Amino acid sequence: MALSIFADDFAEKPWWWEAAESVARAGDLPDSAEVVIVGGGYAGLSAALTLRRLGITPVVIDAERIGWGASSRNGGMVSGGLKVASGALEATHGKEGARRLAEAAAASFPFIEETIAREGIECDYVRCGRYVPAWTPKHYAGLEAKAAFVAEVTGLPTRMVPRAEQHTMLGSDLYHGGMAAAATGSIHPGKYARGLAAAAAKAGAILVDGVRVKETLPDGDGFRVVTDRGEVRTKAVLVATNGYSFDKAKGSAMPWLARRLVPLASYIIATEELGEEVIERLFPGRRMISDTKRVLNYFRPSPDGKRVLWGGRASFRSQTATDAAPVLRAAMVACFPELEKVRITHAWCGNVAFTFDTLPHIGVEKGVHYAAGCQGSGVAMATWLGHRVALKMAGAANEPFALDGLNFPTRAFYKGDPSLVLPVIGEWYRLRDKLDRMAA
Repeated sequence: MALSIFADDFAEKPWWWEAAESVARAGDLPDSAEVVIVGGGYAGLSAALTLRRLGITPVVIDAERIGWGASSRNGGMVSGGLKVASGALEATHGKEGARRLAEAAAASFPFIEETIAREGIECDYVRCGRYVPAWTPKHYAGLEAKAAFVAEVTGLPTRMVPRAEQHTMLGSDLYHGGMAAAATGSIHPGKYARGLAAAAAKAGAILVDGVRVKETLPDGDGFRVVTDRGEVRTKAVLVATNGYSFDKAKGSAMPWLARRLVPLASYIIATEELGEEVIERLFPGRRMISDTKRVLNYFRPSPDGKRVLWGGRASFRSQTATDAAPVLRAAMVACFPELEKVRITHAWCGNVAFTFDTLPHIGVEKGVHYAAGCQGSGVAMATWLGHRVALKMAGAANEPFALDGLNFPTRAFYKGDPSLVLPVIGEWYRLRDKLDRMAA
């Protein structure tokens, strides 16, 4: 490994944590609670905030620090449900069903904007839009076929950008044009996680770090949540662990849910400071970027406009962020050759969760509520799912929610650990990306 690609002060931790690392909370675990929320990320915190607004006091517990997981490690791209809106839903759910699902997902975007404004969360939020560059001309045609539907369900415009005009969106010649979509924002995820936690705590939610759930057992008309720090009796439980729902060594708070989620490590690097002139050349308009490859790249300028943050599926095996960093850097340089001599200051990873039907879900299994499966686009979606499941728990939902109670598929013999098959699937996807490009 070429050590020269790393800056002298290189750190294997999220760049976001330089400004907003999750704070430690030295609280005691209560013996009882109205509601126990397992998982202190966006979904759990958003649910806690909504429950408090409805007069219910939840206890939010996390095996690590509140906000330690993907909520303070992601790329900070706030999608308006674009991934669901772009999905092939009609074959399974019919035309009207597909529209209801896409509209339910798209509602996540105005909701997170309202949440940030209502709670006064300082998190560098900007509605900047997204550019989706096409890996091949065929991918461009696919985007073009979906653009009008995306605009319709998000309520915000999209437009196709041919390759000849691509430099108005992205300072690269790597792609074959793409789609510009307005329904996307930029956020500092670390600041948002801390701000959401602070809002929930201020409203009266109880947040407790360092509590790992061993099992949840029925107890009369409620539950007994057994943890490594004691037991909590509660009327209701919400599991919102998403990409951290399965641990090979330590088990799962909800094995039923873990069997329906495919956790995948997503890696990100941060470059050294480049200067605003370079950033403006690479990212005109400072949009969020995610391409159409099966093993996709997603990248953006940092909120302060000084460096590039580049993310992707650098490895489908267990690997450190430092070991994966050269793969991400090579992809970055292929897109932006002028960054050949730029060094990396930070590398990190976090778990995202995919579902077998490619949809987010909320629901109830044997009395335990859950919210999960954001497909790697969880900043707005997890916030929205947490709110919606909290309304359901409180009996306050005044309209049906299309993502509630759907059939939630799994696979035979799958227990929540994809490590045996992911490397094979990942390499097959990489090969298909290469073949697609060669045929373009």
